[in-house]
Amino acid sequence: MPLANLITQYVVQYGFRIIGAALVLVVALFAARSVGRFSERWLSQQDLEPPLRLLLARVIKALVVIVGLLIALDQLGLQIAPLIAGLGVAGLGIGLALQGVLSNVVAGLSIIFTKPYRVGEHVSLLGVHGDVAKIDLFTTTLSHPDHSRIVIPNRKVVGEILHNFGTIRQLDLSVGVSYGTDLDKVLNLLKDVVSRHPQVCKTLPPPSSASRGLPIPPLPSPSGPGSMWLPQGLPISSLIEPSSNGFEPRR
Repeated sequence: MPLANLITQYVVQYGFRIIGAALVLVVALFAARSVGRFSERWLSQQDLEPPLRLLLARVIKALVVIVGLLIALDQLGLQIAPLIAGLGVAGLGIGLALQGVLSNVVAGLSIIFTKPYRVGEHVSLLGVHGDVAKIDLFTTTLSHPDHSRIVIPNRKVVGEILHNFGTIRQLDLSVGVSYGTDLDKVLNLLKDVVSRHPQVCKTLPPPSSASRGLPIPPLPSPSGPGSMWLPQGLPISSLIEPSSNGFEPRR
């Protein structure tokens, strides 16, 4: 049989099926895009973490594409059941090969749902600390006080001891004054200086302590997990040089 006749017979027999399958795929792709945009807008109005919203939107789009693909294969006359079984076996093999990646995804979902920390909070874990900058399905990114980034795989986070400092941290300041100084006056002055700054929390009670005759340690540097940089404009000179406020610093 000539080649032209074979092509003509194939087109007559399968041409409409191929066209129908192609149309189904095109419609499925457009439907997936539309459904994805609608789901993203709807999920953005819900109280969900950004990584979870992104995951759900992608899953919905993938489901629409998969349904369209199955309908297209059915239009071509292919048996879907054996194909699904083969995909299941292939998925099992891929899952075994990507155990580390999948464990990060499961850990990321656990972090998103249980919320041991949120973006903007200061955490310390696995010997590192920093502000939570981003939570993805695979990793958690911390912003270190030295302006570097720390990327931690999510499977390393789950099951570990984690110290969440929150978004408000206490700054410890030590000011030494000479013997015989009225400590109540000093404490009241320091509280007044600090409380006037707009970035100082006004809702929490100000912790304070005064000791007599004990050595005063130097000011701690802002490098530990519980420390923070001083807000710009805080009149710290009034704390370090109390002589200008009517009492002498301790030498």
